[in-house]
Amino acid sequence: MVMEHATLAGGCFWCTEAVFNDVIGVETVESGYIGGTTANPTYREVCSGNTGHAEAIRIGFDPDRVSYDDLLDIFFATHDPTQLNRQGNDVGTQYRSAIFPHSPEQEAAAKRAIERNQPNWPAPIVTTTEPLGEWWPAEDYHQEYWEGEGQRNPYCMAVIPPKLQKLRKSFSARAKSQTADG
Repeated sequence: MVMEHATLAGGCFWCTEAVFNDVIGVETVESGYIGGTTANPTYREVCSGNTGHAEAIRIGFDPDRVSYDDLLDIFFATHDPTQLNRQGNDVGTQYRSAIFPHSPEQEAAAKRAIERNQPNWPAPIVTTTEPLGEWWPAEDYHQEYWEGEGQRNPYCMAVIPPKLQKLRKSFSARAKSQTADG
């Protein structure tokens, strides 16, 4: 298997990580920070909004089992790409909707995905495509958050199950599990 990578920012990385961990063909999902100016930023620094980083996930996927286009369509269906620098109650550039292509082919695919998914939204998609730049893994306690602490966190319990339901309803052939809580 040759693994490819996709880097996406769609608000809280706990929420996007939970969705993509449930996609067939996704082998790894790592939460982290990208798109900023501070070397080795901490969660606290990123949350301040002063580093320029986005909370993001880096997905390792098997392109023979799930395509980059499919990942992008899932991304657009499971967060609100029309909100500038926010997702719900999370506000700031660190919660922006962005795609960080790993190649010119991924950049072209990202632009096509924005056009393809625009009719699904009542407002313009504001998702940006940004240079890949330096990836900084988030602290260990952020990794696999939904599978551990997240199911005891009221914020996660309010936000993640509806995203998983969207995944399972709209992409049932791509979801590993079919229950709302994973």
